Amino acid sequence: MDFGWTPEDNAFRSEVRSFIRKTIPPNWDEMNLDEEEEEVYAQEFARKLLPTKWRVMHWPEAYGGLGYGAWRQLIFSEEVTYHRFPGAWDGGNMVVAPLLMHAGTDDQKRRFLGPIANADYSWCQLFTEPESGSDLASLRTRAVLTGDDYVVNGQKVFNTGAHLADWGLLACRTDTEVPKHRGISFLLVDMKSPGVTVRPLINLTGAHAQNEVFLEDVRVPKDHLVGRENEGWYLLVSALSSERGGINRATQAKRLLDDVTGFVASTAYNGRPIGKRPEVRNRLAELAIAIDLARWVFYRAIWAQVNGMDPTRENSASKIMGGEVSQRLASTAMNMMGLYGQLNRRSKYTPLQGRIEMMYKETVYYTIGLGTSEINRNVIAQRGLGLPRG
Repeated sequence: MDFGWTPEDNAFRSEVRSFIRKTIPPNWDEMNLDEEEEEVYAQEFARKLLPTKWRVMHWPEAYGGLGYGAWRQLIFSEEVTYHRFPGAWDGGNMVVAPLLMHAGTDDQKRRFLGPIANADYSWCQLFTEPESGSDLASLRTRAVLTGDDYVVNGQKVFNTGAHLADWGLLACRTDTEVPKHRGISFLLVDMKSPGVTVRPLINLTGAHAQNEVFLEDVRVPKDHLVGRENEGWYLLVSALSSERGGINRATQAKRLLDDVTGFVASTAYNGRPIGKRPEVRNRLAELAIAIDLARWVFYRAIWAQVNGMDPTRENSASKIMGGEVSQRLASTAMNMMGLYGQLNRRSKYTPLQGRIEMMYKETVYYTIGLGTSEINRNVIAQRGLGLPRG
């Protein structure tokens, strides 16, 4: 088995790195931007990507993409995540666009794909509900077709970027008389529609990234239905599988591990570099192995996808491994740095621009969002091992 990249792949990786160095100030993530300032910054750099078409490299050429395969997209994702490229993950590009290409009408493709490619619209996902998280088939938000519109009522929660989004991808129930998996549909919702209320949810890091969204008699044109009515569950499973399989968690962990390794190698305690202590070296080596394993499991998911196989098991496995190793790394780094690790990025004494303090809090979410680790282990048991439902 050859784990190497082709010369063309290596040349592309070098090209992406060169673009990042020329385009992004090296200290951009040390500017202490608030969430809205960071979003503006991310939009600015997203537009600088437009001439390269790298944002849509995985799109078919018929839709304005480059028609590159999944491996090139993987290289790009690894590089922009590792270098902390602002706005590296775009739900409109990575989730909504593939959904429209697969199940959207010609009119929906003409209307939405161009603005997504040009970063004109920002998108959010309206999936999770207060009583419907990992078991999304139990969602209750109701959409009733009345004339030419669906009238939507319900509540969504933990919606990343909903306060900044122009459009939302809504999972809702359009039939209550059938088994729960068969009555779900997807709608494209204008987030400025009357009846849409967005309220902030402040997370452990003090950031406003997520929200709860209330929909009260929101009218959505019936031509904003994606796919067939009541068949949205199958589209939802595909969207979640793709999102769970992102390489971002493992790549973020690799970058943080490199930062922590540099810190302990250059920092002394009682005249002795921290990196010479056996327990420090062993823990970091174990984490390096775990991070590589998480990356390689995702590589296997890409291999399965390219070869026409179902990558659901691998996507769930890489999601579990990337989230759990990130938590272990953040906890290990916090212990190594002692009280300094608890300082946030606004303190002049904080090491590594306060990333340890932030990641220690932020990674709590990594084993919960996009399906808990327990749910994903059930997916692996059923879809990967062929075991019956528990």
